[in-house]
Amino acid sequence: MPALLALALLVTPLALRAEGEASQKLSKTKEKYDADKDGKLSDEEKAAAKEGAKAKAKATREENLEKYDANKDGKLDAEERAKKKAEEDAGKEARKAEREARKTASEAEKK
Repeated sequence: MPALLALALLVTPLALRAEGEASQKLSKTKEKYDADKDGKLSDEEKAAAKEGAKAKAKATREENLEKYDANKDGKLDAEERAKKKAEEDAGKEARKAEREARKTASEAEKK
């Protein structure tokens, strides 16, 4: 029984932290689509958010096809997906390196 209690005490903070992160994401959505600024999304505002997400996904698909669909068949094959992933990974690494460089520069200025 004590082991169960210990497990519950360990898991609860993780669940609360996950809830907090989810509510932060929701607040960004609320800010963008909460037309009447009441802090809640009405059915109409939820529909607008859903349509916005669909439009963004469609635009992203179209951009990816335009950029990576080398054989112009309207879909990304394994090679084209691999190229897309490699470029995305390289971009992530570059952004990470930039953050680290800024952090190092900031720490150097403090000294």
